[in-house]
Amino acid sequence: MRRILKLAVDVPKFWLSLVLFAVIGLSWSVVAIPAFLLLPRQMGARLGRRGFMCVGALYAGCLRLLGAYRLDLSELDSLKGGPAMILTPNHPSMIDAVLVVTRHPRIVCVMKSQIMNNIVLGAGARLARYIRNQPPRRMVLDAVAELQRGESLLLFPEGTRTTIPPVNPFNTSAGLIAKRAKVAVQTLLVETDSPYLGKGWSPFRRPVMPILFRIRLGRRFDPPEDVRAFDVALEAYFRSELANAMQNEWLDARRASQAHADT
Repeated sequence: MRRILKLAVDVPKFWLSLVLFAVIGLSWSVVAIPAFLLLPRQMGARLGRRGFMCVGALYAGCLRLLGAYRLDLSELDSLKGGPAMILTPNHPSMIDAVLVVTRHPRIVCVMKSQIMNNIVLGAGARLARYIRNQPPRRMVLDAVAELQRGESLLLFPEGTRTTIPPVNPFNTSAGLIAKRAKVAVQTLLVETDSPYLGKGWSPFRRPVMPILFRIRLGRRFDPPEDVRAFDVALEAYFRSELANAMQNEWLDARRASQAHADT
């Protein structure tokens, strides 16, 4: 009986969270498309970044109100109003970036081209002048330019969502960008107890709710002199700090299941 009652609550909660994501994202697109076409580049970028912060915060508030997520993002508030820097989170879930930008109006994200073309997020991302991750040289030049204008950069050093606990091998330009722009690298340590929106998990596959999600501030690295040594130290730091992270349990279980299926 208890399980039936929980399903009766969780199923509509889950589908409502998806509907809200689509409605909020598409509503912002209605504003973003004409703004992209009509506003000067820098004015449009400022509007786009602040707009993403506001619609992301609205969506996060709805998730809390529904009881779909339990979010602890309070440590990110100290970054607001601070100097330009590179923010480097680990990446267990697709929602990571959305939650980070809810706390800071001057973040430019490095994004995959597929996301930039997404029907829900693409128009807003183009208005905000978020940076495509390809080609790499263009990405580095654009990132350095944004940092020198005083914007902070959101860059996932794993390059894709985590599949190997505690983090995938890093494939990043964070050290190179930090050296060229002469800015610090602020690590963000992301933990979640749910595989929902992780690599290979369909957005339409219902998870157990509520989902616990926490982002805390890690070490802040100074701009490096030796980029290669910096990249090694950055990955080692994440591996140490996330050795007991909540997501390791379900990441290990998924790897074991995949290994069993392959035999």
